[in-house]
Amino acid sequence: MNIPIHFAPLQGYTDDTYRRIHHRLAGGITAYYTPFVRMEGGSVRSKDMRDIRPEFNEGVPVVPQIIAKSMKEFDYLVGVVEEKGYTRIDLNMGCPFPMQAKHGRGSGLLAHTDIIADMAQSIASKKHLQFSVKMRLGWEDADEWRPVVDILNDIPLQHIALHPRIGTQQYKGSTDKEAFHEFYTRCKHPVIYNGDVRTPDDIRQLEKDFPNLGGIMIGRGLLARPSLAKEYTAGREWSEDERRRLALEMHAQLMEHYQPVLNSDAQLHARMRLFWEYMEEELGRKTYKKIMKAGNLKNYLLAVREV
Repeated sequence: MNIPIHFAPLQGYTDDTYRRIHHRLAGGITAYYTPFVRMEGGSVRSKDMRDIRPEFNEGVPVVPQIIAKSMKEFDYLVGVVEEKGYTRIDLNMGCPFPMQAKHGRGSGLLAHTDIIADMAQSIASKKHLQFSVKMRLGWEDADEWRPVVDILNDIPLQHIALHPRIGTQQYKGSTDKEAFHEFYTRCKHPVIYNGDVRTPDDIRQLEKDFPNLGGIMIGRGLLARPSLAKEYTAGREWSEDERRRLALEMHAQLMEHYQPVLNSDAQLHARMRLFWEYMEEELGRKTYKKIMKAGNLKNYLLAVREV
């Protein structure tokens, strides 16, 4: 039996359009998480509100993710998501980017166990909603997770997804499998592994290493290889030609969506080149550099033809 594969969100990449197209053409995903919804200037950005609108996510197994530094933000964001008709919410305590973490959000929240305890109490009281948590080992200290898991063990959660790095590492260095194993044994909820999963073999190795794993969450690995979850669930590794055909079809459908809604060729070029940003290994350095260095939309599309 295959382990569930969850698609981690990446701001600027996995918007509602990308999720719909990936789900339709590739699939293999149990749940797609939205880029985190956050407060800015006392309310939620219109961009975030659009991304979670049910009509833009119809037929896609979507879970909205929120990020908060205080009970005020937490309560407000839960209310916003609930008003859209969702009954599942993911709380981000893992974001490593300083703009969020240094203000006490994402992995920056992990040191503030008093706030986490208040959030946990609120989660436990909301019997009509289901929550999950995404977290890291800590922000600056790899032991920050220890008191946090004790708090989270006492409340109902769908799962906890752990990326076994600290926030200040961002994505540098190696994931800490030993720390993950300790977390995995102490956590009373289903545990999902997140971090540096790039191939079907990586998924199968994690299944062997952690036989009671609740799932695997992949972000950059799926952007780099959109077929990854489908390859795993189908039990067959795709050829390079099959993987490229999928990437080109996704690119074509994204172009078809964005062309009429973006205001200029420059905006369309900037948006579309993001599609290939994590694909250097898939494309080969020469083709990848040509796509990334194209100075305008015309040259960019000529470079994409070489895929």
